[in-house]
Amino acid sequence: MFGLMPFEHRQNSLGYNPFRELEEMERSFFGSRDLSAFKTDIQDKGNAYELSTDLPGFKKEDIHLELDGDTLTVSAERHSDWEDEEKKGGFVRCERSFGQYSRSFDVSGVDTSKIDASYEDGVLKLTLPKKQETVPASRRIEIR
Repeated sequence: MFGLMPFEHRQNSLGYNPFRELEEMERSFFGSRDLSAFKTDIQDKGNAYELSTDLPGFKKEDIHLELDGDTLTVSAERHSDWEDEEKKGGFVRCERSFGQYSRSFDVSGVDTSKIDASYEDGVLKLTLPKKQETVPASRRIEIR
């Protein structure tokens, strides 16, 4: 599920990243794309996974969870006052992002009928219970 490996924070021991200048040039040209994919943590809690994702500034009704087969999609949409013609003239500067954001997750190892979701203080938390492994019952086969 999720194609997860335990998280390890690795620092470049040499302190040198040969691609740093290219990444900085890309950011200055295209802008930062960090807002397009909201940040998510997934923890293995034993019998369930806990997915926590930061969605600050979103209203609960603007966050949507959709399950399509083994894919769970979390999407959120934020509207800007800048789009409103009545309020447009009052802005001196408008830097806050708006638009639609979404992330999809493979939930093939999850009992999707028991997913629980809560949203508080800008953090969406999902409890994703693991599927119970079914062990085939043993039986004796008679020889004819």
